[in-house]
Amino acid sequence: MKLISSKEAADLIPHNCVLMMGGFLGCGAPHHTIDAMIEAKIQNLCLIGNDTAYENYGCGKLIATKQVKSLIASHIGTNKETGRQMSAGELEVVIVPQGTLVERIRAGGAGLGGILTPTGIGTDIQNGKDIIKVDGKEYLLEKPLRAEIALIYATYADKYGNLSYKGTTRNFNTVMALAADLVIVEVEEILDTALNPDEIIIPATCVDYIVDINKGK
Repeated sequence: MKLISSKEAADLIPHNCVLMMGGFLGCGAPHHTIDAMIEAKIQNLCLIGNDTAYENYGCGKLIATKQVKSLIASHIGTNKETGRQMSAGELEVVIVPQGTLVERIRAGGAGLGGILTPTGIGTDIQNGKDIIKVDGKEYLLEKPLRAEIALIYATYADKYGNLSYKGTTRNFNTVMALAADLVIVEVEEILDTALNPDEIIIPATCVDYIVDINKGK
């Protein structure tokens, strides 16, 4: 397990990269590293996440500072700045139904060629997509999503780098840990002991770096 500071984590994230970020309206988001990214002025990100939280909270801060050039998310309604930038042509936004989004990420992590879903059949969502019939029923082929970097959160990391979560903080973090070339995890508490195997949600083999929020303070 390699411990780094939030600033060191930000230094690992290049301009123009595809970045997955965990969190649901900011719950379970890597807040300290987001602040470090703002300070580092990382630009032109393609951001994949459930939502953009709020203008002053979670990944929504990166929208407010115009560090994101394109977004793939399931909804944007809680962040007025996201909607404003989209309407003004300043931000490219692709809205994906939440269930479809998480399954596309899971498919990316599992090495699958995509998923079949009935969601979107008969709507504008199907435009330009392959329609596949299974037992006489039509499905959209939705392609997998992967990223260069997954920046996620965990409540606990043990001394080996295994991760565990409290409550709903796990949200999209768990599937994103398998769907990126490099995985950086901001951890609330680093334990001196090993987690009980029944408590491990993400194994250490999926983790490249762990952000110690107290490191460098």
